[in-house]
Amino acid sequence: MITEQKILINGLNVNYKVAGEGQPILILHGWGSSSDSWSKIQETLAKKGYFVVCPDLPGFGKSETPPEPWTLNDYAKLVIDFSNSQNLRDFYLIAHSFGGRIAVKLTTVYAERIRKLILCDPAGIKIKPEIKTKIILLMSEAGNAVFSLKPFVIFKDFARNFFYCFLRYKDYVKANSIMRETMKKVLVEDLLPEIPKIKNKTLIVWGDKDKMVPVKYAYLFKEKISDSRLEIFPKVGHSPHLEVPGLLSEKILDFFKTR
Repeated sequence: MITEQKILINGLNVNYKVAGEGQPILILHGWGSSSDSWSKIQETLAKKGYFVVCPDLPGFGKSETPPEPWTLNDYAKLVIDFSNSQNLRDFYLIAHSFGGRIAVKLTTVYAERIRKLILCDPAGIKIKPEIKTKIILLMSEAGNAVFSLKPFVIFKDFARNFFYCFLRYKDYVKANSIMRETMKKVLVEDLLPEIPKIKNKTLIVWGDKDKMVPVKYAYLFKEKISDSRLEIFPKVGHSPHLEVPGLLSEKILDFFKTR
């Protein structure tokens, strides 16, 4: 049974869900998501004898938004302080997308705290824009100049939002001003130099139809993390925990059993 609780961490009210008893597991959700998206996985793992904790990261779900734009380091500090509050000292860490960025930071600094790492379609490597995207970005600069002119300025916000939706940056459009600036701070950091520092045993899971973070980056993560195993899910997109929760749970539990 999943129960929902709140705790004050570094001045912010953080909402989180817990389930089960046993060896602890900490789950970090992706950008624009919440602990709710991991409920099926949380229930399954709890039934198998694990204590599963899944917080709503600040700015998402039922947790408070930070008072000012945060960096990736701010999120990493919040997560480690939260884990301390829950007495999580030797835990499995599961992280998806944006949560994967935080997990990379945590694992390179607090490796001794993390028993094993599971990265699910993690973000963190700067994706080079394709030629089509570069052309669109050049067009956006021209459009920005046009919509800055007095007769067209009233349409500027609408045009900007339409443009970001066109580029699939819908999370940016939906975010408030603080979280938009947070997204910029998070995206500017390329974690590629940090990934080889991960020495923990790692399972990398990726959907081969992921359009947010293409599957080619799965092989780069596998190459850079020395003690890692890669599972590619066919016909699955960016969110295996929602699309194939049963299969993902099976792979996670199998990984926990390996030495």
